[in-house]
Amino acid sequence: MASIDDHPGEQASGDPVRLIAVRDTALSLDEVFRAVGDDAAGGTALFVGTVRNHDGGADVDSLGYSCHPTAEDVMRRVAEKVAAAYPVRALAAVHRVGDLRVGDLAVVVAVSCPHRAEAFAACRQLIDDIKHQVPIWKHQRFSDGTEEWVGAC
Repeated sequence: MASIDDHPGEQASGDPVRLIAVRDTALSLDEVFRAVGDDAAGGTALFVGTVRNHDGGADVDSLGYSCHPTAEDVMRRVAEKVAAAYPVRALAAVHRVGDLRVGDLAVVVAVSCPHRAEAFAACRQLIDDIKHQVPIWKHQRFSDGTEEWVGAC
């Protein structure tokens, strides 16, 4: 199995949007990192969103993500806009749905660009737009027995 230390060294071919998925299975940093490998990229930015153990001062026990059937299509459109706005060589985004525990990976996005500043900016734009535009909702369950829905777009 490759690790994120092993850059895949691929060449961009056509569409820079290499991997877009909404899954009910565990996410892989290696898969996302491999998807954005490109020999012409001098910078690759990777963002990993994990389930934290608190929110708004309350202890989070677990949460569940659910999505609209169009979520993956919307995510692809978001990714295409980011790829058009920046000099993206390769881009990938994967979001988890289903029940997750504290510490689980919820979302992984990565962008490769010719330079680091562009990679950072494009990666930030990608995750921000995914959070605000893709119809994925979070159902938090707190240790005191209360529950809360978050992020209805």
